[in-house]
Amino acid sequence: MDACQSDSIESHTQMKYCIILENTECEAPSSPQCYRRNNESTVYDCEWSMKTTHRNVTFDLYFGDIKHEGIRETHAQINEEELIKYRRIDIWVEADKGDSVCKSTKTSVVLNETVKFEAPQDISVAWFQKQLNVTWKAAEKYPAFAEVWFRIDETKPWEKRLNTTEFSHSKMAYQLAVGNLQKNTSYQVKLRHRTKVTRNPLWSKWSPLVIVPAALEDKLEVNVTLEHLEGARKVTLMWKPVHHAAAVTGVTYILRDTQYSGGCPCKKKTTNLTNRTEYTGYISYSPVNFSVIATNKAGSSPTAIKHVPAEPAPNLKACNKTLLDEKLNKTNCLEWYRLQDGDLRLVARKTKRDMNAFRKGIMDYVGYIYFEHLCINERPKTVQMCLYYKKENVPKIAPQDFTFNETHSSITLSWNAIPTEDRRGVLTHYNVCSVQLSSDDEQKQECHHVPASVAVYRLENLMPVTKYNITVAGVTSAGEGPKATVTLNTQLINPITERLTFGLIVAFLFIFLLLVCKCMWKRMKKKILPPLPTLPILEFASQQTKNRDMLEEKEMVVTLQQLHPKDAVETTTQLNIDIERPRVSDRRRGNALSPSSIQQELRGSKEEEMPDQEEEQMLALLLYRNRLVFDMNTD
Repeated sequence: MDACQSDSIESHTQMKYCIILENTECEAPSSPQCYRRNNESTVYDCEWSMKTTHRNVTFDLYFGDIKHEGIRETHAQINEEELIKYRRIDIWVEADKGDSVCKSTKTSVVLNETVKFEAPQDISVAWFQKQLNVTWKAAEKYPAFAEVWFRIDETKPWEKRLNTTEFSHSKMAYQLAVGNLQKNTSYQVKLRHRTKVTRNPLWSKWSPLVIVPAALEDKLEVNVTLEHLEGARKVTLMWKPVHHAAAVTGVTYILRDTQYSGGCPCKKKTTNLTNRTEYTGYISYSPVNFSVIATNKAGSSPTAIKHVPAEPAPNLKACNKTLLDEKLNKTNCLEWYRLQDGDLRLVARKTKRDMNAFRKGIMDYVGYIYFEHLCINERPKTVQMCLYYKKENVPKIAPQDFTFNETHSSITLSWNAIPTEDRRGVLTHYNVCSVQLSSDDEQKQECHHVPASVAVYRLENLMPVTKYNITVAGVTSAGEGPKATVTLNTQLINPITERLTFGLIVAFLFIFLLLVCKCMWKRMKKKILPPLPTLPILEFASQQTKNRDMLEEKEMVVTLQQLHPKDAVETTTQLNIDIERPRVSDRRRGNALSPSSIQQELRGSKEEEMPDQEEEQMLALLLYRNRLVFDMNTD
């Protein structure tokens, strides 16, 4: 350009100048802003802007007649001693590029009245009911004015809220509540603030974008599983993750326990689990409480507490009375729990101060459980567990809820165990006594000892339709306590049941006698009625049928006499048998049998069938002729 022209002339206080050297144009910088960061600051920050890429540009800053030259950045800090603070002055800046000088417009200000906070820092958010509480670092010790923009996501427009903050002296922070928001939704938030004290406040720069997760309103549902080991228990805690809107910035689960599940004995432990929903550790036999909460940038969930009771020990032995006087072992963890309301309450641990206070405060007739643990490979292990009473007494009350179920000959008793705080000593057993109430017989009491861990007992061999008085009482080393008493009558025998039982017994006896008689009959039958010999069926029968016409048969039976085997040796038998000799055709048949061969054959058969009757041999004379058999046996 050959000439320098002014774009506009607004007033005598704001003008734009352009100095052109060697036909080169200069772009003027913006008007400077000078302010303090808060009302107590003594330093003024001045800033301006200029579109240039020239590295050798220097700036001269003017406060009326006061000039600060040689500034190489677009900002500067000047102490208040070098400035006019309480009256209006003109300020501007000149940019020197070496070959040209450009001057910004002039601004008329009173420096002491201008305050501009830094952008909000250390912002934290928290849900409370349906409002979002926003907290950030305070710029000064006075309330400020804040502007908050928020939206659900990039697809939604910004919503604006303007309000005055509250100043927290304890936290040195501003607090602002933004209401009418949805707690189950995440938001994007940004804000800026300014002072309310001076006349010419300037808005600060916008804060970085803050992601606000949804509120954690629900308590975690924690499930506990135990695996019993020797002297210890492996515990696993699992819970469901929180919903997505509450986890957009990540979730941390904080787990605390009142025991030493993650390390050596007698130390509480806090575990932070980022985006994890499971924890596994080891605990001793003593009780432990686990507390689990979920936290995000906007708050935390209600505390979920899971109580893991002590390892059951129904047959817990009594402690040595000198246990309290023993010296403390630094490597062990010692714990004393008081029996209270059916649970254990920790009263002392291994520290010397706790033990001294415990010795002074221990009470008579009150039960205490002693645990001793070791730390092995960073895992606890219970090595001793016992029940301690400084002084014992009889139980304070009788067994509760005493019930019964009777029949005609037995009674089943049940009761609730005496509460530990009412036992007033180590319960050794229960006494169950019964007395038959009858005017005829002398009353006799029968007692039975029932283990302390058992609450059921059955009385048997009782008389039907008889009145009994039954008592149950707890027993300690100091004696027997109050009795629970019940008076009842045994039932009448049911006629139907009695008849059915009698019928079953008779049927059983009948079947048994029947089986016995059957066995005896079989044994006697072999002696009285021996089995007949099997008749041989020979092949000549078929041939005889074929040659029936060719055979001329004649059979005569003369006198036949049979003698007893004992007399057979001394007596001879006369047999006069006139048998017509067979024809030649009979001789030709190879299958014809003589009486002697038949007798021999039958003897062999008889011996095979009756091998056990060797003392008595049977003498049988058999004559076969045309399928006719005569059999005469001895007695």
